[in-house]
Amino acid sequence: MKKGRNHQDGIQIKEALDGYFKALGIDEKVHETSVLSKWEELMGEAVSKRTENRYIKNKVLHLQISSAVMRDELQHDKQAIIEKVNAAAGCKLINDIYLR
Repeated sequence: MKKGRNHQDGIQIKEALDGYFKALGIDEKVHETSVLSKWEELMGEAVSKRTENRYIKNKVLHLQISSAVMRDELQHDKQAIIEKVNAAAGCKLINDIYLR
């Protein structure tokens, strides 16, 4: 097979899977799972190690942070984190963050 054809087939498969997930109504869950699995890559080791729990519900990213200092830092960077998460998801996955 030619290299160009593999690349083109990959795009078609991705589009087909995206359409399939959307038809099943689980496309948002797939994006959530993808982003949360990349948490350390997105936020760095320091934040990842202090994040005890994370989940997305009703477009709100809920984070349980073990360090008060880290929680305060993240509170000030909420908008940047929202943008970073949405960029990684490729869609508007979250619109707020709840820190505890």
